[in-house]
Amino acid sequence: MTGTGDRMKEPIHISVRPLVEYVHRSGSIQSGFRSNSSMQEGTRVHQAIQKSYKEHDRKEVHLRTEISYEGELFIIEGRCDGLIELDGVWTVDEIKSISQPLEDIQGDGHPVHWAQAFLYAYMIAREEQHHSMQVQLTYVQAHSEDIRRFRRMLSFAELEAFAQEMIAGYAPYAFLLRAHAAKRDASIAMLEFPFDTYRSGQRTLAGSVYKTIAEGVNLFAKAPTGIGKTVSTLFPAIKAIGERLARRVYYVTARTTTRAAAEEAYARMQAQGLHMHVVTLTAKDKICFKDEHDCDAGSCSMCEGYYDRINGAVSDILANETLMTRAVIEHYARKHKVCPFEFSLDVAYASDGIISDYNYVFDPRISLKRLLEEHKRKGVVLVDEAHNLVERGRDMFSAEILKSSFLELKREFKLLSPEVATTASAVNAHMITLRKLHADTGKAVETAAPQEVLELLVPFVEAAERELVTGSSTSRASSESTAYALLLDTYFTAQNMLRIAALYDERYVTYIEAGRSEVRIKLFCLDPSHLLGQAVKNYRSTIYFSATLTPLAYYRDMLGASEEDYTLQVPSPFHQEQWDVRLLPLSIRYRDRERSKGAIADMLAGLVAERKGNVLVFFPSYPYLREVYEEFMLQDVSADTLIQSPGMTEPERDRFLEAFQPGQERTLLGFAVLGGVFAEGVDLPGDRLNGVVVVGVGLPQIGAERDVLRDYFSEQGRNGFNYAYVYPGMNKVLQAGGRLIRTEHDEGLLVLVDDRFAKEPYASLLPDEWKSYRLTEQTGLRKEWMDYEF
Repeated sequence: MTGTGDRMKEPIHISVRPLVEYVHRSGSIQSGFRSNSSMQEGTRVHQAIQKSYKEHDRKEVHLRTEISYEGELFIIEGRCDGLIELDGVWTVDEIKSISQPLEDIQGDGHPVHWAQAFLYAYMIAREEQHHSMQVQLTYVQAHSEDIRRFRRMLSFAELEAFAQEMIAGYAPYAFLLRAHAAKRDASIAMLEFPFDTYRSGQRTLAGSVYKTIAEGVNLFAKAPTGIGKTVSTLFPAIKAIGERLARRVYYVTARTTTRAAAEEAYARMQAQGLHMHVVTLTAKDKICFKDEHDCDAGSCSMCEGYYDRINGAVSDILANETLMTRAVIEHYARKHKVCPFEFSLDVAYASDGIISDYNYVFDPRISLKRLLEEHKRKGVVLVDEAHNLVERGRDMFSAEILKSSFLELKREFKLLSPEVATTASAVNAHMITLRKLHADTGKAVETAAPQEVLELLVPFVEAAERELVTGSSTSRASSESTAYALLLDTYFTAQNMLRIAALYDERYVTYIEAGRSEVRIKLFCLDPSHLLGQAVKNYRSTIYFSATLTPLAYYRDMLGASEEDYTLQVPSPFHQEQWDVRLLPLSIRYRDRERSKGAIADMLAGLVAERKGNVLVFFPSYPYLREVYEEFMLQDVSADTLIQSPGMTEPERDRFLEAFQPGQERTLLGFAVLGGVFAEGVDLPGDRLNGVVVVGVGLPQIGAERDVLRDYFSEQGRNGFNYAYVYPGMNKVLQAGGRLIRTEHDEGLLVLVDDRFAKEPYASLLPDEWKSYRLTEQTGLRKEWMDYEF
């Protein structure tokens, strides 16, 4: 240890809990069930214990101290649960709620818990000049509220030695991050825009992003496809890190394809000297080595001893890598024998950039929960393809339960757990009552939360949790394991229902659907704007960008913009001459689809005869796609075809796109669906794609839930039909058509098939370069269409 005067650099800040967890964490990732309500339980338990303190005892004591080590100053902060006097001795009380029985506690408590309490005791003893301190661990069993306590007495010298040991254990990792930060900042200072010139509009977008971050507000940017939005938002955000305006960049997307674009942009800047730690987060079910290790059985070698190996794994990857893609994460996970998903999360908390799904920022169930608030305040969120966030947000903040799950649990757990069976039966019985109540209409929309069913879910959740905790390490027969899998799924569904119920306000309705064999209760978030805004309110800036934020006022409204947030519309860099836009004014409304499929097949056959090349044809649904495809295959044409099918795997999607190669002998038609994986985020420049056909205006299928949205927004004074149907539908059209022209050298044919494209409100939502369409030649149409009045 060295004196404070030897400090040469900015101090290293660390909170007590992450410090002791880094140094002392050990053991395995626990398989089986883990409570989803531990945070709420912990708060309740802490408050209950603290109420028993005496008048002069203190609770939630904020602590701060400075420790110098090898020329660096470490500033440590924390908040201890209690500072109490026991038999005349000042005692640090560290409270821990646990779900397992108290007798399962090994020895006299967990080393990490002792370490946390010892550091608090050191900070208090140093501040208040105590020669010794007593430390107490108070364990509380969450359900029974039984208490077990352990105490130790330590001298100040012992506490000081312990604090030095903690810093010495953490310092190598801190120094690694410190050296990286210096190299990162130097590389950012030297970094130039990674292309020789800016495309038209790129400089405007990049400048607006930087200005927005500098001012700490948000930006809603509509920028055309092909402009290079990914690099135009990442580059200024990285520059903001170099200027100390930001600390971390979160690039969040809705699709894997757009994540790849962010990786490519980082790789290009890395090739020009950028030194940043950037990690891509991949969903657990995709990155898990479950084919190699049986995680579900609790025997996964990647999970066993995970915390004994994770510090070495994290230090290794951070010392040797910058762009940490899925492949890189998997390589180091195998090298160090650690779970790749948990490993990627641990790496994320130490990285400068994170590429992930929307969920990690916006979804309360999945978000990066260990992220400290001070890191959020210097975080910049880049929301790619932001038009997708409206529906995703609506899904994130909605919840539903099904009667059938509780009926099955009632039967399965009659002998296994009478408590689970009884509480599930009560929920099932209530839903039967709802079915009888709404037998005439089969559905209901209510503006109040369903208090009765919510009150019944509470004891079910408690009973399910007790059963799952008790049985989490017990081996079961296959028949029982199926029942427990259902219990686990229903438990999380019910927990989510209760969590969403706490958010319920005037932006929600309760939607009840009651059929003969099923009852569904949904807490339906109609307007997610407030909750989406709340999710990012503590970040420095959020940049929402897309080529199809049309109309911008709608997306500002639905994504939670405030008055001070900026709006930007970047003109298209492409010329109208690059587009050959044609309109085939058929009615493809559902009632006319049987008549229309032959005409569309005729048009496609004529297209094949007219020109060679690669064409994507987008349909509003899989059934309609299949019907037109079968009609087209009856034509005498020379063309290759591909069909998108539901649930395609990533390799299947890759093979579909790889088929679109330039210079092919035969025309290739790819049949796909609007709003699907091939309709946005797909980049096929040059002669990889020569034409796009969009069939229909993309309206969501008319249904009860969409009508509820329509009525809600109409009552709010907006155009309910546009909000519920037209804007979401036309967004799919704009995205699909946007696949065609990707660079300033591209040219291609765009065919719009639907008479509504020539009418309002659809016509005004088309980009300017599409509005110069010409009608297709009608001579190729079948006779029944020659006489049809459009």
